[in-house]
Amino acid sequence: MSDNSTEQVKKFIFSSGRSSEDILEILIPELLQASYSFYTWPSSPVLAWFLWENRSELPGKRILELGAGTALPGILAAKCGAVVTLSDSATLPKSLTHTKRSCHLNNLVLNEQIKVIGLTWGLFLSNLDSIGPLDLILGSDCFFEPANFEDIIVTVTYLLEKNPGAKFICTYQERSSDWSIEHLLDKWSLSCKVHNISSLGAQSGIDIHEFIGGHSIHLLEITPKA
Repeated sequence: MSDNSTEQVKKFIFSSGRSSEDILEILIPELLQASYSFYTWPSSPVLAWFLWENRSELPGKRILELGAGTALPGILAAKCGAVVTLSDSATLPKSLTHTKRSCHLNNLVLNEQIKVIGLTWGLFLSNLDSIGPLDLILGSDCFFEPANFEDIIVTVTYLLEKNPGAKFICTYQERSSDWSIEHLLDKWSLSCKVHNISSLGAQSGIDIHEFIGGHSIHLLEITPKA
């Protein structure tokens, strides 16, 4: 369990702006003064709002979230009817425990409504093949450490090859103009579409820049090259 003495719970509210009944509240636990797995970075609500605005496509979709951490996007997808597996590094058991805590706070029953697994980027462990068919792979700010970029891309490439028609939707915070995944996408024969996020949440009266702050965040849709 988390050390609740240092825990704070953040509430995220998603609404359509059209009906008072069309509202989803998600509770996300965060640990104060902890490492990045225990904090909701700005990329996470951006990806969650994208999923919310496309929630009509989510019921029944088989989704894997990479580097889930506090797991806001994956939990939202599960609440909207998707079949979700959340993953974080198999070498970070405390992170996986925290991800499970997020599920419990949102009344999602583990191994029935949602799964949590250890998955280390770049390592093709047996559980990678046990995930089952996928329609969508999610990633929120996975591209944090340049040393991990290719391991992420290799893992995504493998999963996309095993799941024809699937795609990888991720949010990416630009931290340095010298950091880029473009050459890796080309190396691994992946194509990338950049989604415009400037109007995300606008219909619900949300200014997405409140989440982004002064950061530069991109929403990417990555698929195999035709």
